[in-house]
Amino acid sequence: MPDKYECQTCKRTATVKKGATVPKCCGKLMEQLPLDICLQPDHPENARPMEDEEPCDDFRAGI
Repeated sequence: MPDKYECQTCKRTATVKKGATVPKCCGKLMEQLPLDICLQPDHPENARPMEDEEPCDDFRAGI
């Protein structure tokens, strides 16, 4: 999965291959954007241990 970076000066974004060097913009290194919450591994802040991890109900159970 590629890494996404954003320039803190002009807000331009760049996508680079994982492990590539950090791109530069406006004379400075760009900052890496955080992963989307759906792509991050579970951690205590977003884990729901009391809920079953089952697919959504599509209301076709009785068919």
